Amino acid sequence: MKYEPRNTTAEHDDDEMLMIEANIDDCQGEWMGYTMEKLLSSGANDVYFTPIIMKKNRPAYKLSVLAHQSKLPKLTQIIFTETTSFGIRHYPVTCHRIERKFEQVHTPWGAVNIKIGRHLGEIVQLSPEYEDCRRIALQFHLPLGTIYQQAIDRFQQNHMVPREEK
Repeated sequence: MKYEPRNTTAEHDDDEMLMIEANIDDCQGEWMGYTMEKLLSSGANDVYFTPIIMKKNRPAYKLSVLAHQSKLPKLTQIIFTETTSFGIRHYPVTCHRIERKFEQVHTPWGAVNIKIGRHLGEIVQLSPEYEDCRRIALQFHLPLGTIYQQAIDRFQQNHMVPREEK
């Protein structure tokens, strides 16, 4: 997937979100991975599975899908057609989102996009884009962690503000 930088998004509360859940048993693992891909490509913000034990001691998974409420009909259809679930539950959730900004840094091996998260104006998160780091790691036969660290180091070097001497 090609990285497309987005505009800065201000810190805010999003109160139009839903958590959609389903308990799933008797479903092949490959189907669950496929379902996750379909849910994400259909507008889900986040999708994850949690191992659970259902009645009669049956191992199963709880599917959790975070999405805007407008996506409920489409995501429900995917869950029912792609899994063995016989029911879903959904409830409103409020998500507090920190400010997000994207910036590019240059490492010795190439450019890496970094997502910068600010809370109350202060940088609290730096997240190099996985696909950029993966591409460089494979191309130069380097550990993925080396690329991540180099990208963060470059960002910090470019944004260091000299401290005043006391």
